[in-house]
Amino acid sequence: MEDLIREWKGETVVVRYDREADAWIFIAIYSTRLGPAAGGTRMRTYPSPRVALHDAMLLAKGMAYKYAVPNMPWGGGKCVIAVPEGLDEKVRPGLLRRYGALVKQLGGMFYTGPDMGTCSEDMDIIAETGAPYIFACTPKAGGSGSSGPYTAIGVLAGIKVACRNIYGTDDLNSRKVLVQGVGSVGGPLVDHLLNSGAHVLFSEVDEALVRRYRDEKGLEYVPEPAAYDTPCDVFSPCAIGGILNKATIARLNCKAVVGGANNQLETQEDADLLRTRGILYAPDYVVNVGGAMAILGMETKGWSKERAEKEVATSVSEALEHVFQIASKEGISPEAAASRIAEQRLAQA
Repeated sequence: MEDLIREWKGETVVVRYDREADAWIFIAIYSTRLGPAAGGTRMRTYPSPRVALHDAMLLAKGMAYKYAVPNMPWGGGKCVIAVPEGLDEKVRPGLLRRYGALVKQLGGMFYTGPDMGTCSEDMDIIAETGAPYIFACTPKAGGSGSSGPYTAIGVLAGIKVACRNIYGTDDLNSRKVLVQGVGSVGGPLVDHLLNSGAHVLFSEVDEALVRRYRDEKGLEYVPEPAAYDTPCDVFSPCAIGGILNKATIARLNCKAVVGGANNQLETQEDADLLRTRGILYAPDYVVNVGGAMAILGMETKGWSKERAEKEVATSVSEALEHVFQIASKEGISPEAAASRIAEQRLAQA
């Protein structure tokens, strides 16, 4: 892990081993130039602590860019809690409380909320020892609840911008959209797409979710191995990251990729592969900012739910349109255009 920390361009890494749960806690803070670092807490099993640390670093950089593109006054950070396979649920609350105490020790350097593997109920537990640096607790505990539905609103806005750039209209009526992953973001996105008249397909590995969306809602199910080959207008990755690489990009049968998953590109070069194939790519940190933007707005600025939804849709639409305009004018990928905007704003802070 030493080489990762030595070579990383971020500011700070906090590492703690939790002996009681046999878990590693990594808090990666990429930048505090625009403000205190904020980012979700991800909990999952990793092949090794090194892989978990690397994930935290990538995610922290993505958070910094996520806030920088729309010029939000927050820095980028992320926590990854790497737990052993089959973590005893009786151990989980204690782990969360000890993690909350660590966040509080940082004294406002890092604010956090839910991410993959955690939820608002977990934030309630973390806040017992970590308040006031914990966002998106349950409404019962005084928080704003899940950020997933607001992220979905931003992704929907991104899909409309992409379609406008490709087809000349953002009308989604009969547009075929394949949503990969129908969890906390993909599920609400499916509902928004259906309400917009889109033809929605979905891919999912959780059997309970497959039954809900295929058998109960009657949506067309695409088995995971076939997701990249299935013809569609928009492919929307809303599950794990790193899914766009040389092999999968060669198989894509879509006009655009617009999704809510973090770090969708396996490498930065994959953005150029998408451009070469004529597939319009919406950088994930530009379109999936909705959850963070809404929760921070409601809990620090007093936004109403309705205002939060409007702010997310407007901000994502304007930011992505700006990114696409720069990319088209300069003959570069949207990823290159978006990262340039983010880096410039971080440098100027």
